[in-house]
Amino acid sequence: MGHHHEVSGSKLFLTVVLNVIITVAQIVGGVISGSLALLSDAMHNFSDVLALLIAWGANRLSLKPSEESKTFGFKRAEIIAALFNSSLLLAIAIFLIYEAVHKFFHPEPVGSNWVIWLGVLSIVLNSASVLLIKDDSHDNMNVKAAYLHLMTDVATSIAVVIGGLLMKYLHIYWVDSVITILIAFYLIYASYDIIKESVAILMQFAPEINLEELAKSVAQIEEIENIHHIHIWRLNDHDIFLEAHIDFTNNLKLDEVRVKLEEVEELLKSKFHISHITLQPEFNRDDSKNLVV
Repeated sequence: MGHHHEVSGSKLFLTVVLNVIITVAQIVGGVISGSLALLSDAMHNFSDVLALLIAWGANRLSLKPSEESKTFGFKRAEIIAALFNSSLLLAIAIFLIYEAVHKFFHPEPVGSNWVIWLGVLSIVLNSASVLLIKDDSHDNMNVKAAYLHLMTDVATSIAVVIGGLLMKYLHIYWVDSVITILIAFYLIYASYDIIKESVAILMQFAPEINLEELAKSVAQIEEIENIHHIHIWRLNDHDIFLEAHIDFTNNLKLDEVRVKLEEVEELLKSKFHISHITLQPEFNRDDSKNLVV
């Protein structure tokens, strides 16, 4: 599953600055031009600023060492932040749909030049932001959430420019509402997977590991009868934890048990990418032998 990836603070800071510039420019331009699509893009960019600030702060918090009252440290800070960011996207999308439907039936003239040029500015600066944090997004769920914010901004800004051109040359002002609704549905699409995954981690749902295959692999080790009473979960988007009971076929000495448990741990780490393993050795114990109890 890889090591914990530390986010570059300087890159995130520069990305925040770029998005503050876009947000302020689009809010001013949206008010002057009367464009809901431009204002919606500004709100999306403002959510990017929040997402990036939280990404940086949560990453730093997750790196704090464990202590007696917090034995896992703050390793789930990034997951909570990812859930917040993606939920914010969802809330913005619902608001945009509501406003766009209302404006669709009451279209008004829009200052298309503002829409076009500020849309172009957003494309350029958001593309720069995407390149800045692209590497950090590959193995960090929280930065991936921020990265998706920026990617959707590039796509939505392209749509805003197209809408501005249609309004300028064809005077089709209801297209402003259509573009807004398209932005909103794209936000829903972009946020769904992150919400689903972050909730699964916080609820300690099992990762996508075939427990039957895991049990068969463990049982092939000599002197081991079975593995049962398995609990498996993800602490964050990197670390998988497992605890289970191991039945031995014979009443082995303690040092022999240790050797066998080390074999099991090596198997689980190399084949199933489980990073933290706790095993309870047993012999002739009358308990449930189900994989999940």
